[in-house]
Amino acid sequence: MNGYDDRDAGVGACAPLGELSGLKALVTGGASGIGLATARLLAARGADVAVLDLDLSGVVEPLRGYYADVSDDDMVRIAVDAAVLDLSSLDIVVNNAGIGAVGSVEDGGDGQWQHVLDVNVMGVVRTTRAALPYLRASSHAAVVNVCSIAATAGLPQRALYSASKGAVQSLTLAMAADHVREGIRVNCVNPGTADTPWLGRLLDQAADPAAERAALNARQPLGRLVSAGEVAAAIVYLASPAAASVTGTALAVDGGMQGLRLRPAGGEGCAHH
Repeated sequence: MNGYDDRDAGVGACAPLGELSGLKALVTGGASGIGLATARLLAARGADVAVLDLDLSGVVEPLRGYYADVSDDDMVRIAVDAAVLDLSSLDIVVNNAGIGAVGSVEDGGDGQWQHVLDVNVMGVVRTTRAALPYLRASSHAAVVNVCSIAATAGLPQRALYSASKGAVQSLTLAMAADHVREGIRVNCVNPGTADTPWLGRLLDQAADPAAERAALNARQPLGRLVSAGEVAAAIVYLASPAAASVTGTALAVDGGMQGLRLRPAGGEGCAHH
């Protein structure tokens, strides 16, 4: 399943539904996939949620939608200000907006590299920069950046995307250090391959989409892709008061891809040192 399913929202996960009551949240790229799952789960837990996106067709009440392109600083500032005006304050920012790229370092010209870095890295910078004056006024301020396993594992044909997400992880740590004494926590989530509409579009471009999906499933230690709801649950945890002592952390939600080294199924063999 490539689309969003309400069961993915994690509404029944182990947390009280009102734990975020009274908090105001903003999610970039929140109209589909992981962003939409996150926005819905934040709302289900009691937060008032604003979504920034280029396509707001998937945004329905109680979510509030604001058109914005994170590669345009003026547009981001206007959208953030408008959202906070409607929300009355701001406590949580989820920097989820991003784009993918396929290929090695030889592929794509400077223009493509600059564009992906502009959206995936500078989009985080622009949104957070616009939100900081409001976050400083919050007694529970949290920023969660959506990073990727591509920041910590060498994946084939993902040179540009990996470079952008590696920058996001390093940026997360630097932001956490810069703003910890202002009471603003900054963390990131590193999803593995997630079953989202974006992945569906990528698979549709493959010569054999079914075989490509099977190969993606096979490389996951859990034997399946990560769901949007599972990533959303991690994001909402990091954004919530339950994570009040968590900052400067990268939380992997990758089915074990980064940390586990499994033998082939049914294989024995010797231990390696």
